[in-house]
Amino acid sequence: MPAKNVSAADISGHTPMMQQYLRVKAEHPDKLVLYRMGDFYELFYGDAQRAAPLLDITLTSRGQSAGSPIPMAGVPYHAVDQYLAKLIRHGESVAICEQIGDPATSKGPVERRVTRIVTPGTITDAGLLDAKRDSLLVSVHIAGARAGIAMLDLAGGRLSLRDLALADVGAFLDRLDLSELLYSDAEPISFGKGAAIPARALPPWHFDPDAALRRVCDQLGTLDLAAYGIGDAPLGVCAAGALIGYAQAAHQSALPHVRTLTVEREGDHLALDAATRRNLEITETLRGESGATLLALLDTCVTSAGSRLLRKWLSNPQRASEIAQARHGAIAELLATLPQCREQGGALKRTVDIERIAARIALRSARPRDLSGLRDTLVSLPSIAVSLARCSSAVLQGIVASLAVDGTWTSLLQRIIATEPAAMVRDGNVIAEGFDMELDELRAIDKDCGAYLVELEARERERTGISTLKVEYNRVHGFYIEVTNAHVARIPADFRRRQTLKNAERYITPELKAFEDKALSAQERALARERVLFDALLTDLAPAVPALQRAALALASLDVLAAHAVQAATLRWTQPTFSDTPGISIRAGQHPVVAGQVEHFIPNDVSLNPERRLLIVTGPNMGGKSTYMRQTAVIALLAHCGLFVPAADAVIGPMDAIYTRIGAADDLAGGRSTFMVEMTEAAYILNRATPLSLVLIDEIGRGTSTFDGLALAWAIARELVCNNRSLTLFATHYFELTALPAELEGCANVHFDAVEHKDRIVFLHAVEDGPANQSYGLQVAKLAGVPSEAVRQARAYLSRLDHFSARRDDHGDLFSASPPKVELPRPESPVLDRLATLDPDALSPRDAHAALYELKRLAGDSKADADN
Repeated sequence: MPAKNVSAADISGHTPMMQQYLRVKAEHPDKLVLYRMGDFYELFYGDAQRAAPLLDITLTSRGQSAGSPIPMAGVPYHAVDQYLAKLIRHGESVAICEQIGDPATSKGPVERRVTRIVTPGTITDAGLLDAKRDSLLVSVHIAGARAGIAMLDLAGGRLSLRDLALADVGAFLDRLDLSELLYSDAEPISFGKGAAIPARALPPWHFDPDAALRRVCDQLGTLDLAAYGIGDAPLGVCAAGALIGYAQAAHQSALPHVRTLTVEREGDHLALDAATRRNLEITETLRGESGATLLALLDTCVTSAGSRLLRKWLSNPQRASEIAQARHGAIAELLATLPQCREQGGALKRTVDIERIAARIALRSARPRDLSGLRDTLVSLPSIAVSLARCSSAVLQGIVASLAVDGTWTSLLQRIIATEPAAMVRDGNVIAEGFDMELDELRAIDKDCGAYLVELEARERERTGISTLKVEYNRVHGFYIEVTNAHVARIPADFRRRQTLKNAERYITPELKAFEDKALSAQERALARERVLFDALLTDLAPAVPALQRAALALASLDVLAAHAVQAATLRWTQPTFSDTPGISIRAGQHPVVAGQVEHFIPNDVSLNPERRLLIVTGPNMGGKSTYMRQTAVIALLAHCGLFVPAADAVIGPMDAIYTRIGAADDLAGGRSTFMVEMTEAAYILNRATPLSLVLIDEIGRGTSTFDGLALAWAIARELVCNNRSLTLFATHYFELTALPAELEGCANVHFDAVEHKDRIVFLHAVEDGPANQSYGLQVAKLAGVPSEAVRQARAYLSRLDHFSARRDDHGDLFSASPPKVELPRPESPVLDRLATLDPDALSPRDAHAALYELKRLAGDSKADADN
């Protein structure tokens, strides 16, 4: 592969065509160059070697360079989009080099230039985008301990930025679900998702403050940015300048549909760090799958834009309750008219993705079927608006207002675009008949072609006496007269041979040649005319883009709200309420995902407030502790998203964040053990949680020695209740922690129980006040398939440990100042030890009889030893 800077000597040793390719590649060293050659796009050198396995295409060679074959691979031009989609999924960027010269008049290689650059964060084509996910281009600018972040959804035309502490950048990027990351090569990044997504290093001058400010102002069409409050995000402006320049270079045009700027501020959203998003399984399960997630359950939207908006709501819950309450009111109003709500779903299903079509109109990359779909959707907007006319909710009234798109645009599309246009302008039949007189005349010539050929064929058959003579056309040879070899001797003198076949000859006559020139010229001119008219239509539609964007957001919002109203009615979810007093009160709450996967889910209550701010949750493994904690967080999250909740009643107080420390996992790549990961997450929570935070701690302290883990768990719980004063659910198997409520104000015990029935254990899954009395670990081990002998040995060892354990009723407080009362161990008893190893349910009659004799013998031996 040529180096980044290709020297004149490197280029001069190649053919003219390869010299042309190397000059193009030198301008785009970090991208795969698709070089148009006839009906194929070719890749050469290292590009071919890199792309061939990604695209599953054959790696071949062409010519030689320095005595070695030049690696080459290619894809058909008509299928390039499907190959581009594969490359984008692998994080590659591509420069597409097209033939722009005329091969018939070119001397040497046909003139070519890069007409399109495709990167993961700048794509807008429907075939390359994930319909249900935003494609987000993000830029980061670091200055000392602060960083500015700019975010652009090019397909949606949304630009936003924010300044924040450098330490918080990783968690912020995790929230974004970005597609491509830009940063200065003078500021290498090593946080968040930076290594997991395509990252591009740009020269530092791209982030220059003055140049960035001018570029952002030019993009928004303003003299300055005072109206946007950029005083809160000066570093974000630097990042935005680099981001806009990168996107403009990729599309080789301005971005006319990006006309608004949102400056995000700390506290706008409910804080959810990476661990919390992972543990609550909002958009991905713990295994990285998209199946059994909160999003998968809630996404019953009928439009792709609705699905994207729902994902955005779940990933960015609002901290202020006003927005959430407005959504709650809209859903409640839709619930009152469910049949109408379902009809709206049917109407919405027939709409197209206006948001992304508007972006393609602005970027002049829209296709004919984009515009026909837009036309049909615009026709349906008035009826959708009428169905909401009587709604009083401010949200629904806003939707009605946004759906009122000027009918001029609908009329324009109806007059110009054919009812069922071709997929591409180059295929013709895009412009409606009757719109353009010149185009209609050219089409008439083409349509009359068939009648003329039939009439010419009849005349020539009569003139030559050859009844099998045919007049036909194909794309390669044009028009021709075909005569079988048996009648070649009878052809007239004005027949000129055009092609020889095995059993026939094909001819052209002066009359047919004249018609061919006229007909083919008409086809070419008709296609050229359609291109001119289509481009003019895109220009005429450009002023409609802002109105289309508003209508797109209105349709997506209505889709989310209507779909959720139907789902809430089906699942019997309720509208949560917000309180000015810190705390969470949930009655008969459920975990929405788990409840949908089991036959009977036991709902549970939870009450957290400043006087009862830390609950010690104890109980058996598999008893429901983790589900109980997660469902509390999920219900709070749904409430702040503006959605109904799976509970009989829920009151949510002010909240600034949700933090979780759940599960055990190591970080081998980062060189961190399971325990180190656990302590790092705990430290993160202790350093950030406030009295308005909801904290979930599950089984902390397991990765070290028993007493170290117990001491750390006790200290962390004490820190949360005394210093952070957060609303906390603290699940543990350290029963010593159940003494905390007696020592610390604001603590309480709750537990999950189980009962043993014969050889089975039944989990009750119902939360009760007070501590649990046992863990049932051995019973769970048996359920998991641990061999019976191992379980029996464990039970015997547990019996011995019980005599030295602090679990006895008269044990001292591990953390009290006074020493505990120590009980001397009882003398060894072979009879009791053997008895403890027996499992009566597993003994056959014969084994039981033998065991009884063995116990009698051991008792006799013990008595004899005592007498001696």
